[in-house]
Amino acid sequence: MALLEVKNLGISFGGLRAVDDFHMEIEQGQLYGLIGPNGAGKTTVFNLLTGVYEPTDGYIMLDGENITGKKTIEINKHGIARTFQNIRLFSELTVLDNVKVGLHNHYKYSTLTGILRLPRYYKVEKEMNERAMELLKVFDLDKEADYKASNLPYGKQRKLEIARALATDPKLLLLDEPAAGMNPNETLELMKTIRFVRDKFHMTILLIEHDMKLVSGICEKLTVLNFGQVLTEGPTAEVLKDPKVITAYLGE
Repeated sequence: MALLEVKNLGISFGGLRAVDDFHMEIEQGQLYGLIGPNGAGKTTVFNLLTGVYEPTDGYIMLDGENITGKKTIEINKHGIARTFQNIRLFSELTVLDNVKVGLHNHYKYSTLTGILRLPRYYKVEKEMNERAMELLKVFDLDKEADYKASNLPYGKQRKLEIARALATDPKLLLLDEPAAGMNPNETLELMKTIRFVRDKFHMTILLIEHDMKLVSGICEKLTVLNFGQVLTEGPTAEVLKDPKVITAYLGE
């Protein structure tokens, strides 16, 4: 059984059919890519998968459970986390506190406990700090734990956003154009990071990306979207050689 199974997914905005009859299956542990030209509907698919939009039709199954139409926070609790093309960190919070935000689904205390600083407050905060530091060490960010997130270099902000997403303990991690704005060296480092995350956390990863070097370097399978519909899908090397993909995506 696939970890993620999407069938006949679609959404309309007024008279515009933004995504139509979209389908995808991702196995546990896969590194999967969703590519296509600008305006093809890729981010709309991510928004459907994460509950930002409610589909007009079709269904989404995650690990055998139907999550179609659930709210974003519910879908996150079921096991989908995402990053964004435009980094969305809490820029005025510390690096450590950004990761702790992602931990709040799993480490809880009551408002009264927090206000009165009861023993459980200190216990939970200690556990959260320890877990957050473990994640920061994975990304070599532990030395910057007390920095403001806005003071990190761009590449490290990308890593911090992934670390925060992992703090929610997802089954499926969605990366929305993680290489956007990166130089070649940063992109190469990102490729290593994504592979490391998959292997260390036994993570299943779906990414949207325009950088074909990154896509061909890490993705095992691809789905190509064009005008809101699946153009083709399959092993990465085969898909990137498909004349339809070259015409639609690479403009040749």
